Amino acid sequence: MDERKTSKIHDIKETASNAVEIMRQIGTPGVQDSLNKVKETATVVNEIIQGLQTPEIVKNIENLRLISANMNEASTKMQNTMQQLRETGVIDEATELIKSAKGKINSFDDGGEGSINGQDLRDVSIATKEMLVSIKNLMIELKVTVASSKKSGTIRNVKETIKEASEIYKTTIAQAV
Repeated sequence: MDERKTSKIHDIKETASNAVEIMRQIGTPGVQDSLNKVKETATVVNEIIQGLQTPEIVKNIENLRLISANMNEASTKMQNTMQQLRETGVIDEATELIKSAKGKINSFDDGGEGSINGQDLRDVSIATKEMLVSIKNLMIELKVTVASSKKSGTIRNVKETIKEASEIYKTTIAQAV
């Protein structure tokens, strides 16, 4: 039993000695600098967390989430509209009319056997009018999409699409003339 007491006393002395060594190490300048850096970092992290919890930041984060959702919705609607336009053949028809008009315009330079006559000019005029009607129908479809998008808050994306379609229309007119 004496031996157990001695063993326990020895363990207590060793533990106390280790605790003293740990305390001495904690007091060294390197450890103190490290602990101060940890404390400063914890303070900065706490300030950031507090800043993220302000009503303004919470609202901004919610707005970003809504913007993302609206962008996804607008993208889906635009894909659906493009699919519907492809299914109706408006895009293919406009493409063929543009190719036809370009072919007729390029044949003006021939002057030979395949040169343009009055009937060809009428055909070009009719093809151009049909192309413009197709483009007008495309614009109407886009306007319908814009009207439905106003309700969901994605109007900016649709406006950009209309602007691009308008530019395509203007470019097509310029090339046709």
